Amino acid sequence: MPAGGGGAEGRARRAGRAAGRALRRPFTGVARRLRRVTHAHGAGESGLAKLIELHAVNSAGDMMITVALASTVFFSVPTNEARGRVALYLAVTMAPFALLAPVVGPLLDRVPHGRRAAMAGAMLARALLALTMSGAVAGGGLQLYPAALGVLVASKAYGVVRSAVVPRLLPPRISLVKANSRVTLAGLVATGVAAPAGAGLHLLGPAWPLYGAFVVFVAGTCLSFSLPHKVDSARGEARARLASGDAGASGGRPVKAGLRTVGPSVLHGLHANAALRALSGFLTFFLAFLLRAQPLGGLGAAASLGLVAVAAGAGNALGTAVGAWLKARGPEPIVAAVLGLALGVTVLAAVFYGVMAVVVVTAVAATAGLCQALAKLSLDAMIQRDVPEGVRTSAFARSETALQLAWVVGGAIGISLPLIGVVGMVVAAGLVAVGAALAGRGLLGAGRRGGSAAPRVA
Repeated sequence: MPAGGGGAEGRARRAGRAAGRALRRPFTGVARRLRRVTHAHGAGESGLAKLIELHAVNSAGDMMITVALASTVFFSVPTNEARGRVALYLAVTMAPFALLAPVVGPLLDRVPHGRRAAMAGAMLARALLALTMSGAVAGGGLQLYPAALGVLVASKAYGVVRSAVVPRLLPPRISLVKANSRVTLAGLVATGVAAPAGAGLHLLGPAWPLYGAFVVFVAGTCLSFSLPHKVDSARGEARARLASGDAGASGGRPVKAGLRTVGPSVLHGLHANAALRALSGFLTFFLAFLLRAQPLGGLGAAASLGLVAVAAGAGNALGTAVGAWLKARGPEPIVAAVLGLALGVTVLAAVFYGVMAVVVVTAVAATAGLCQALAKLSLDAMIQRDVPEGVRTSAFARSETALQLAWVVGGAIGISLPLIGVVGMVVAAGLVAVGAALAGRGLLGAGRRGGSAAPRVA
C-alpha cells in the first residue's frame, strides 16, 4: 500500500513538472529567441545587447507613465478642460524643460566616468517620482506637474547618455546606424507591449500604471550597472560645441572641436532632423485635441487616437527597419529624400483634408514616424563619419539635446492653434518647409561630394 501510494505520488510529481515545463515553454522560447536577436553579430560580446535590453525597460516605464498622465490630464475631463490642463502641463513642465534641455548635454559631458551611474540615477529618479505622482494622479492636482517635469528631465537625460554610450559598445561587425536601429526597435517593441499593459493596470485604478512604472524603473536601475565598465571610460574623448571658429580661418592650425568644424553635412542633417522632430511634437499635441473634438469618420475619439498612434508607430518601425537595411549608405540623400517626402505628404494633407480626413491623418502620422526615424539614423551615420572620434560622444549628446528642444517647440505650436484640420496641416507643411529651406540644398551638395572631411582637432 505505501509503495502504491508512493508510486502514485511520484507520478503526480512528474506530471506536475511536465505541466510546468509545458506552461513555461512558450515564454522561455520567446525569451531565447529575443536573446538571440539582441546578442547577434557580436552585440552580446561587446555589451550592446545589455544596452538594448535596458532601453526596452526604459521605454516600457515611460509608456506606463504616459498612460497614467494621459488618462488623468487628457481623457478624464471634457475637451475644453483637457486643453486647459494640457496647456498647464506644458507651462509647468515643458517651459522649464526648454530652459534645462540645453544644459543637460554639457552637464553630462562633465561626468564621463559616471555614465552607468547617470543612467541608473535617471531610472531611480523616475521610479521615485512615479510613486510621488501616484498619490496625486486621481485628482489631477497641481503637485502632479512638478513631478511630471522631473520625469521628463530624467527621461531626456537618460536619452542623452544612451546616445553617448552606443559608440562605446559598438561591435566590429555592426555599423553605428544599425546599432541604433536595434536599440530603437527594442524600444518600440517594449512600448507596444507596455501600452496595453498600462491600460489594463489603469482599469484597477488611476495609480496602478504608476506602480507598474515604479517596478519597471527599479529593474532598469539594476540593469544600468550590468553594462560593461568601458561605458564609464573617457579615454580619448573631448567636448564638442554646436558652434566654433571656421576651420578654414585657422590657416591649417588645429582648431577647437565643434560640430561646425566638420563641414556642412552634420549641421544640415541637424537642421533637417530638428524640423522633423518639431513636426512630431506638433502632430502629437495638435492631433490629440483635434481628434478628440472631431473624430475620424464614424470612429470615436479613443479609436481615432489609437488609429493615429498605430500609424505613427508603424511608420517609425518601418523607418528604423529600412535604416538598418540601408546601413550607412548615402546619409545626406536619405535625409534630403525624407524631407521631400514629409513636405509632399503634408502639402497634400492640407489640400485634401476636407475630402478624406481619415486617409490624410493616418498618412501624415505614418510619414512623420518613418521620416523621423530614417533622418535620425542618417544623422547618426553622418556624426560617425564626420565627427572626429575624440569628440563623437559629446557630439551625440549635444545633437540629442537640440532635437528634443525642437520637439518642445513643435508641441507648443500645436497646443496654441485652433482645432481646424486644414490649418494644422498647413502649419505642419510650414515646419517641414523651413527644414527643407535650411538643409535641402546643402545636403544634396554634400551628398554629391561624398560628405565632408573633418579638420584636425586640437
